[in-house]
Amino acid sequence: MSRWMNALDGAAFRALDRKSVTLLGMSGVGKTTLCQKLSADEWFHYSGDYRIGTRYLDEPILDNIKREAMKVPFIAELLRKDSIYICHNITTDNLSPVSTFLGKIGNPARGGIPVAEFKRRQALHMEAECHAMWDVAAFIDKAWEVYGYRHFINDAGGSLCELEDERLFDMLASRTLIVYLEAPGDMLEELGRRAESHPKPLYYRPDFLDDNLKAYLQERGLGAADEIEPDDFVRWIFPRLVHWRLPRYRAIAERYGITVDAGRVGGLENEADVIDLVADALDGRV
Repeated sequence: MSRWMNALDGAAFRALDRKSVTLLGMSGVGKTTLCQKLSADEWFHYSGDYRIGTRYLDEPILDNIKREAMKVPFIAELLRKDSIYICHNITTDNLSPVSTFLGKIGNPARGGIPVAEFKRRQALHMEAECHAMWDVAAFIDKAWEVYGYRHFINDAGGSLCELEDERLFDMLASRTLIVYLEAPGDMLEELGRRAESHPKPLYYRPDFLDDNLKAYLQERGLGAADEIEPDDFVRWIFPRLVHWRLPRYRAIAERYGITVDAGRVGGLENEADVIDLVADALDGRV
């Protein structure tokens, strides 16, 4: 735990003239919802996924879109002649171009991506996430010095726990209070239902992917990855991904930060409620 964290209790956090927080947790537990309860005039909302999509994966995302567009002769001719241009519209509330780029492994005829290409994109995403998180320190300073925000909140992606970079977490803990939004059982069940109804592309660490891809093929009796129905694989692997990530989130929180009940986020009404939630967790640390 960082020296800065050791000095904080609820009262000290409330008294900070310039607060900086990193939110950690599964996608869907309420990190962005919590950010929206904070004053937009006082808090700089740094979205890790937004930074990834607009800075570090901007060109690969556009190349992927153009690759698909070039399959349509009418559009392809216009692109070749520079008669039209393509851009994405990534916002903190619309990150679908990042998900679309990641894609789903499986049968290309069903919208899947071959294993080698899938892993290439996964590696690009991992590298981009590392860069985006290392940028946090500079953006904390920029938020204050350039834009005049008092406080800073880092809305990190769900795959932050997959990054094995001790120096990175040391930096985040030295500049921000790391707050893990731990999903209670009923919320985990709801996340599972969402994954069933709307299977979403996600990042998987290479060793986790290899082990589970092999297990899936064996369980389904398939001979190769190009036989996979993409959505079925995403549904199948999601509960295993949750089981894989939960102890990693907890380990980060125990070493570097604090844990709050993500089930309480839905009941937050304003910034004061958010501050109370964090301060209570600080006071309740063992």
